[in-house]
Amino acid sequence: MKKHLLLLLGISLLMLHPAPAQNSNPAMVPVVKETNSLRRFDLNFMGGAPRELVKAIEKATGKPLNAVIPDDCNSDVRIPEISVRNVTVAQLFEAVTLASKDTRRYNSGMGPMGGGWSVMTLTYGFRTEGTPNENSIWYFYREKLPEASATPPRAACRFYQLSPYLEAGYKVEDITTAIETAWDMLGTAPHPQMKYHKDTKLLIAVGEADKLQMIDEALGQLSRGSPKQKSSNSQDAEKSKTQ
Repeated sequence: MKKHLLLLLGISLLMLHPAPAQNSNPAMVPVVKETNSLRRFDLNFMGGAPRELVKAIEKATGKPLNAVIPDDCNSDVRIPEISVRNVTVAQLFEAVTLASKDTRRYNSGMGPMGGGWSVMTLTYGFRTEGTPNENSIWYFYREKLPEASATPPRAACRFYQLSPYLEAGYKVEDITTAIETAWDMLGTAPHPQMKYHKDTKLLIAVGEADKLQMIDEALGQLSRGSPKQKSSNSQDAEKSKTQ
């Protein structure tokens, strides 16, 4: 519904304030100053692949539309529902591009330990070269996240001294289970690896730096809590030592 309303709003703005023929932003489809020379039509499109939109336009206009659509775009992209009146192909495609804006957060690989998050606005739609006319050739495009986002982040290794927590009465299993529960609730997969080194009482963790931060937060909260009561057996043992 939201994208449907954006399409209607975009069309209205384009009809009231036509954009210049040459657009400085290559991601936007150029729109002619005077649209009277282009055929106008009404369209009710229930949503679907780019190729289905082209067929719907051809049916509405009664003439073929020159369009090039890559196979992967036609199978992976679904254009939302469209309901417009008295528009041109150029205006319609401009509105489709505006409604397709999608802001994504991705790992750019530029931060510490090879990680770092960036934000990018992606769009898809139909473009053409030059001023649109009845014989323009439109080609479908889809912007994707940079390849760096597909590169697995570098693994980090961290050491945590558990002596204070063990002396307070916690068990290693208590601590690691609490951390793993948090990862499960966040949908973190796979989990970072954790191993306890008994001789040094170190918890060794290997994984992505941002996921290991959960261990710091868990230990920080444990240090703020009240120590667990020692068992009666432990108390009796201590008493026997003092006697």
